[in-house]
Amino acid sequence: MVRNFVLWGFSHLQEFQVLLFLFILLVYVLIILGNLSIITITYLDSRLHSPMYFFLCNFSLMEMLVTSTVVPRLLADLLSTHKTISLAECLTQSFFYFSLGSTDFLILTAMAFDRYIAICRPLHYPTIMSNQVCIRLVVACWVVGFFSIISPTIQKSRLWFCGPNVIDHFFCDSAPLLKLSCSETHHIERMDFFLSLLFVLTTLLLILISYIFIMASVLRISSSSGRQKAFSTCASHLTVVVLGYGSSIFIYVRPSKGHSTDFNKVVALLTSVVTPFLNPFIFTFRNDKVKEVIEDIVKKILSRDSGALR
Repeated sequence: MVRNFVLWGFSHLQEFQVLLFLFILLVYVLIILGNLSIITITYLDSRLHSPMYFFLCNFSLMEMLVTSTVVPRLLADLLSTHKTISLAECLTQSFFYFSLGSTDFLILTAMAFDRYIAICRPLHYPTIMSNQVCIRLVVACWVVGFFSIISPTIQKSRLWFCGPNVIDHFFCDSAPLLKLSCSETHHIERMDFFLSLLFVLTTLLLILISYIFIMASVLRISSSSGRQKAFSTCASHLTVVVLGYGSSIFIYVRPSKGHSTDFNKVVALLTSVVTPFLNPFIFTFRNDKVKEVIEDIVKKILSRDSGALR
């Protein structure tokens, strides 16, 4: 019985291993710094103490955690000749990756709901989106995201692996792992597909419905400055939704047969590394209040430095 696997990853690109390592390491460090910066400035500046930025902090935390389930192992494997991983480690990585990913989608949905209440029901916003409600929403996202992945993970732990042990991916993705099993896996594949539909398409539908109501409300605003302000508060969230959902739908919400595994790996790398890297910049550059806070922080630092030099 096979109890250890080899993560094949990008082993076919031997001449680019060091270059890939340096690139991914740099991006990973920037992901951590970028998302930590958002959490830090939100915590320190009272102007950002609102439900919108509370959800943004949780989203930034989620981005760091999702990336950290995959990237450190990938970096180690890029410089290693032995890319083995035990079944227990493989299932643990898979569980946290998909649990955190599911929670990520739910938090994006909560962010869309927050924008809907803020724009469509502004007078009731402080009452509906109270601190207690926001905390309960985030806790619900975490609980649902993690509990939904427990059953398929238990099912995978009961599978029998008796043949090839090379996982054609850079992390323990579900489909490449199931391909190696000697057991019947159709029920797990169906469960995975159902969960993908539930967390990707259902949450996307809820987000789209929220934005249909938001668009209708924004178009009723008489002043162009008011419309511009309303659009700007939603633009960054919509951009992140397009990036995150586009790649996830491509990988998980479609038939797996007849598609290139190498291409899937590239898309998964973009989802795990490039998108989390871009998100802090998207939320920063497209949000006037965040830009204002950052500018004030930079001015304070520069004024201190100039004062110290005197």
